[in-house]
Amino acid sequence: MLSIRMTRVGSKKKPHFRVVLSEARSGLQGDVVENLGTYNPRTKPAAVNINKERIEYWLKNGARPSSSVKTLLAKHLSRDLSAPKAEAPAAQ
Repeated sequence: MLSIRMTRVGSKKKPHFRVVLSEARSGLQGDVVENLGTYNPRTKPAAVNINKERIEYWLKNGARPSSSVKTLLAKHLSRDLSAPKAEAPAAQ
């Protein structure tokens, strides 16, 4: 089974994460199937760069996100997806 999770790539006391797709049974720093994006919590606001299309593709094909990735997606990506769109003025 595949899982979507974060791996730490930052130096000591400077965390920076990659959102990756990997085999659920592999180690945290184990083999990566696909790199799906990055997350930098040290910037104000936090910098989240995730390929939404690939996340949706893998979720549809049975990949399971970790709890931290679920929170990340809910916090940062739901804003972009549910942003109100400007309506066109009605023709009179």
